[in-house]
Amino acid sequence: MNPPEQPKNVPPRKTLKRFMLSFLTIAFGVYFGLLLLMFIFQSKMVYFPRKELVCTPADLRLEFEDLMLTVPGGQKINAWYVPSKNPAGTVIFSHGNGGNMCYSLDVVENLSKMNYNVVLFDYRGYGRSEGSPSEKATYEDAQTVYDWLLKEKKISEDSIIAMGRSLGGAIAANLAKDNKPRALILESTFTSTKDVGADAYPFLPVRMLCRYNYSTLEYVGKIKCPLLVIHSPDDEVIPYKHGKQIFNSAGEPKEFLEIRGTHNEGFDDSKEIYVAGLKKFLEGLK
Repeated sequence: MNPPEQPKNVPPRKTLKRFMLSFLTIAFGVYFGLLLLMFIFQSKMVYFPRKELVCTPADLRLEFEDLMLTVPGGQKINAWYVPSKNPAGTVIFSHGNGGNMCYSLDVVENLSKMNYNVVLFDYRGYGRSEGSPSEKATYEDAQTVYDWLLKEKKISEDSIIAMGRSLGGAIAANLAKDNKPRALILESTFTSTKDVGADAYPFLPVRMLCRYNYSTLEYVGKIKCPLLVIHSPDDEVIPYKHGKQIFNSAGEPKEFLEIRGTHNEGFDDSKEIYVAGLKKFLEGLK
């Protein structure tokens, strides 16, 4: 008896093998090409600056000083100093990785009502600030503002509060680590760039490829001041677990404020809870 003939639509074994090898070669090529692009263009995935300033504290009917401060290397960054008539302290606010400082006027509005001086500033490459952002540069930019307050405004270090949102939280934590501010406030902040990248791209070797650290978890372990961590379980950008890990790793005194809402909208959606919690923490510092 003759063996049954193979159906004509089934490829011979050698043809199938060649097809699989070709497919795997293309798949690996695409995968490693993606890794190469991510490695080369990392800064485009970390920083999203906008140059146009569409508002100022004047829109809140607040007087302010429009500053251009010289940073290491000779470039200048733009900052707004919004004074209070009877200041309870001074807050340096580090904004997130997108936009520029004019998107942080809600912070100025809230803190001004609590009688705090506020300084907003743009990292290099953001708004009117010169140069390009980098991890080292953002740390230097924040330190430049801190030093300006000490030297030019003669503000006591123990009345300065470092505050940051999202990426700015890592920058504020680094600032608190290297200085002696009165307190540190972290809003919707990640434990590190590598951790948040690994959460977002679990199928890629992010930890091995990432050139950025922004190790908030490491920094808060070295601070000596009171800490307030603010985070929302609904945050779709920085998972809630990051805020809890930062809080758990920090020493006392510390407080955790849970708000509701998404990464960018939570502070408005939970405004009453947010403002009340912030005010309670700040009053406890006096």
